[in-house]
Amino acid sequence: MSSDPWGRVDETGTVYVRSADGSERVVGSWQAGSPDEALAYFKRKYDGLVVEIGLLERRVQTTDLSAKDATTAIEHLRDQVTEAHAIGDLDALGKRLDKLVESVESQREKRKVQKAKQSDEARHAKEALVTEAEELAQSEQWRAAGERLRALVDTWKGLPRLDRKTDDELWHRFSHARSAFSKRRKGHFASLDAQREEARKAKEQLVAEAEALSNSTDWGATAARYRELMADWKAAGRAQREHEDDLWNRFRGAQDVFFAARSSVFAERDAEQGENLKLKEELAGEAEKLLPIQDLKAARAGFRSINERWEAIGHVPRDARPKVEGRMQAVERAIQEAEETEWRRTNPEARARAAGLTGQLQSAVDKLKGQVEQARSQGNNAKADKLQRELDGRQALLDSALKGLEEFGG
Repeated sequence: MSSDPWGRVDETGTVYVRSADGSERVVGSWQAGSPDEALAYFKRKYDGLVVEIGLLERRVQTTDLSAKDATTAIEHLRDQVTEAHAIGDLDALGKRLDKLVESVESQREKRKVQKAKQSDEARHAKEALVTEAEELAQSEQWRAAGERLRALVDTWKGLPRLDRKTDDELWHRFSHARSAFSKRRKGHFASLDAQREEARKAKEQLVAEAEALSNSTDWGATAARYRELMADWKAAGRAQREHEDDLWNRFRGAQDVFFAARSSVFAERDAEQGENLKLKEELAGEAEKLLPIQDLKAARAGFRSINERWEAIGHVPRDARPKVEGRMQAVERAIQEAEETEWRRTNPEARARAAGLTGQLQSAVDKLKGQVEQARSQGNNAKADKLQRELDGRQALLDSALKGLEEFGG
């Protein structure tokens, strides 16, 4: 008989395996060779079980083998160990399998906790997505909000599913928010399209009127109307992009035609009025040479001739008109005052007032001299020149009055 710490072969060739408590059971019969060969054979059977258990242990520790599959594999090996036709410490293999069961259960719990944690994180993440989507549903930043909602959908797809009830409820809210935003956006752009169509129609009418006015020569009224049309254009809002630029080019082009024509006419008018101003300044200078009046009849005739030529000349620039007309008016007043003086001199009733008139004229001359000096000291040469011309006229009258007074005295 041949034996081993964990088994033996009796004289009949029966092979036994021994357990840790000393009990034995038959695992086979060996007739083909020596007992040592029988023991070696059945020990190799045992070594095979050791290898299988070792492989399963590594799979459990290093792979994502599910607890269910691991348990099935353990039970399969346990059955093999229990009924094994092998010689070795089978009890030790059973204990290894027990520990492997504990390891699988521990991993099962860890995975359960991890899965619960991931599920909780996913739920919070999806709730956050839903909250943001519901906020975006009220936004009027159509482009930015639309892009963000699309990004939220991609984020949602990347999250794990929750339990069916919770996942469906959250998805329903999420989807409803997207639909609400899409509906509002469509409504907004539909309204915007309608507004732009109204703007297009309104601007078509403005363009038509602008083009109709482009050849007008009623410069003031037409320019004022163009300003009104521009205000109406701005108030009309924008038309569709494909129409806006074309309408504006037509509208602006019509205005350009009108204002270019007006500018040309005004430039010609300004040039003509500039020439008129030169002519009238020459006539005013010619009239001023009539002063002081020595021969009233000649002065009157000379001024009449000058005035006829003056009236034949057209308009002068508005800002130059007061000065040049003032020069003529000063000469005219001097002639009128000379006429009045002559009339008073030849009028018997005037003789009594001649002395008083002379005194009044002298006072006026003295007053004007003071005003001229004051204006020049203040640097107001335009006013001083005007007062000087009036002074010259008054001085001429005073000289005439003094001469008349002498005649009255004679």
